[in-house]
Amino acid sequence: MKNKTLLYSIFFLAVIIITAFTFKKRHQEKKLKASYNVTKTWELPTVLNEVSGIAWIGNDLIACVQDEDGTIFIYDLEKNKITKEVSFAQGGDYEGIAIAGEDAYVMRSDGLLYHITNYLESTKKVSTMQTKFSAENNMESLFFDSKSNKLLTIPKERDKSDSYKSIYEISVNSEEPDLKILAKISMDAELLKSYKQKKVYKTVSPSEVAINPRTKELLVLEGKQPKLLVLDAKGELNRVYNLDKSAFSQPEGLTFSPEGRMFISNEAGKNSKANILEVKLQN
Repeated sequence: MKNKTLLYSIFFLAVIIITAFTFKKRHQEKKLKASYNVTKTWELPTVLNEVSGIAWIGNDLIACVQDEDGTIFIYDLEKNKITKEVSFAQGGDYEGIAIAGEDAYVMRSDGLLYHITNYLESTKKVSTMQTKFSAENNMESLFFDSKSNKLLTIPKERDKSDSYKSIYEISVNSEEPDLKILAKISMDAELLKSYKQKKVYKTVSPSEVAINPRTKELLVLEGKQPKLLVLDAKGELNRVYNLDKSAFSQPEGLTFSPEGRMFISNEAGKNSKANILEVKLQN
């Protein structure tokens, strides 16, 4: 009798384990099959062929920066054209832009942060702050989180450890901005298994970071192996969208309208013009 009881216990335990494993596998497969729709496309003028960062302003206006010019280009989605140019510095490798009310912030790849006060006015003032990042980190991302009143960024290349990439909060209230880790993305995450590189830190090479104002999810964009990572409000990697190279030649910029409309910008490719795409994610 004891042997039968033991056999039944082992059988039921095996059923539970197999069921749990199958559920987990299906759940992971569902995440990997996450899809999206491109609902609208805006072709950008030649001056924005190297568009590297975008930020929503309001009233269908998007602020853009490109790799080589120290200029903020205001692009009107309704009029399909640049309506204003704001010069803030000489040539350089400018990668990320964030808008905080009347002020703009621009990140250079070596971690130098530009603060343009009253950026749309003739009275604008420009100051710079060196963050704790350097050219080795290759910084391409910048986002303003109005809830925390801080900037977010994530290294494209090496972080403090090759095994993860961290989303950092930047406090801009001091001469040397403080850094705080908001979330970590493990390069060994199951959802990144198919993207794993020999040099582990290259598994994800972020070009932008943003927060969806509607869902509060964190999004990380990559241009090298075009993909979009979605982290839940707790900072856990939730799903990965594999972006079609034919539509996303080199996605570098990401921004949201307050209502949750998502826009991704692409640098010009061999057979495609630089553009801004409005994208709707299918969970």
